[in-house]
Amino acid sequence: MNTPAKTLVIKIGTSSLTQPDSGYLALATIARLVETLCQLRQLGYSIVLVSSGAVGIGCARLGLTQRPKTIALKQAVAAVGQGRLMRIYDDFFSSLNQPIAQVLLTRSDLAQRSRYVNSYRTFRQLLQLGVIPIVNENDTVAIDELKFGDNDTLSALVANLIAADYLFLLTDVDQLYSADPRQDPKAHPIHRVKHINQLEAKIGEAGSNWGTGGMSTKIEAARIATAAGTPTVITQGKTPENILRIIQGEAIGTLFEAQAKQHTARKRWIAGNLIPAGRLYLDAGATTAIRSAGKSLLPAGITEVEGEFTEQDAVSLCDANGQEIARGLVNYSDDELRKICGHRSTDIVHLLGYEGAETVIHRDNLVLSH
Repeated sequence: MNTPAKTLVIKIGTSSLTQPDSGYLALATIARLVETLCQLRQLGYSIVLVSSGAVGIGCARLGLTQRPKTIALKQAVAAVGQGRLMRIYDDFFSSLNQPIAQVLLTRSDLAQRSRYVNSYRTFRQLLQLGVIPIVNENDTVAIDELKFGDNDTLSALVANLIAADYLFLLTDVDQLYSADPRQDPKAHPIHRVKHINQLEAKIGEAGSNWGTGGMSTKIEAARIATAAGTPTVITQGKTPENILRIIQGEAIGTLFEAQAKQHTARKRWIAGNLIPAGRLYLDAGATTAIRSAGKSLLPAGITEVEGEFTEQDAVSLCDANGQEIARGLVNYSDDELRKICGHRSTDIVHLLGYEGAETVIHRDNLVLSH
C-alpha cells in the first residue's frame, strides 16, 4: 500500500513577487519558486500555491502608482492583473511540463457547508491529477463581509480545508523577530514557537507599498493553521528553494508547531471557516465539562446569550471572563436559548412548548479553541 503524498500549502506575498519600488514582477523569484515547486512534485509532494500579486500586476499594467483605496477600483484592477498573473505562471510551469489550475475563492465558498465540501472535492481531484492549484481570493466579486482580508488568512483556511501537512508563508523577511529588525537593532530571531498564545514579539505593519499583509496577519494565519493541526513556517520569499531544505529538517525560518491533532473535516470547517454569529457565556461547571471532558453543551450551563442567530449558526462559547474556549453549531435560536438557558434539558418542553434537542451544542459539532 502506497504512503499518501504529503500535502504542502505555500503562500507567496506581493512583496516577494514584485519589485519594492516599481511594483513590477520579480521574474527571477517567480522562476525559482516554480522550479522549487516542480522539484517538490517530483519528490512526491502534493502542492497548493496561494499567490498574491493580481492587484500589484494590475496596477503596473494600468500605470497606477499606488494601491487602489476603493473596493470598486481594487476589484477592477484585480480583474486586469489576475489573467496576467496566471499567464506568467502558466508560461513558467509549462516550460517544466507541470500542469496548473486557477482556483478563485470567496469566504462564502468555505463558510457554506455544501460549497466547502465541493471545494474540498475539487482540490482533492486536482491533486490526484498531479496538478498544482494556484489559489487567490476572488477580488473581482468579493464584498467586504465575504472577504478573507488577506492571502495569509486564505492560505491558512486552504491548509485547514485539505488537512495540509505543512503551511509555508513566504514573505520579505527571513523569519519572525522579537521586533521589526528594520527599526530595532536589538531585535532577535525566533526560530521555533511551541505555543503561539505565549508568543512575545512586537509585530510590524505591511512591509511594502503593494502588499496588504504584515507580520500580524502571518501570526494569525499560523494561529488558524496550527490550531487545526498544521505546522506553519515563515521564511524568506526571495529564496523559495529553502522550502526543500526546511522539509529535510534544516532550521531555517520560524516554525510554529501544531497545537493539536488533525480534526475531522467537519470540525476543521467549524473551527476555521465559520464566523460566529453570537456568544454564549458558560458557568464554571460547563466550562470544565467542555474544556476538559469533551462534553456536549447543555442549557443549564449557559449564564448569558449574546447576539442574534438561528438554529445551526456558529457561536463562540466563553468562560466567565469572556475568554473564548470553543466554537460550535447551536441547536436553538438566540430567542429560544434566552428562554431555556440556566434550566435543565427536561424543562425544555415546558419552557418552549415543544420538545427540542437535549443539547444546545452536541460535542460532534463543537471544537475547542486553542
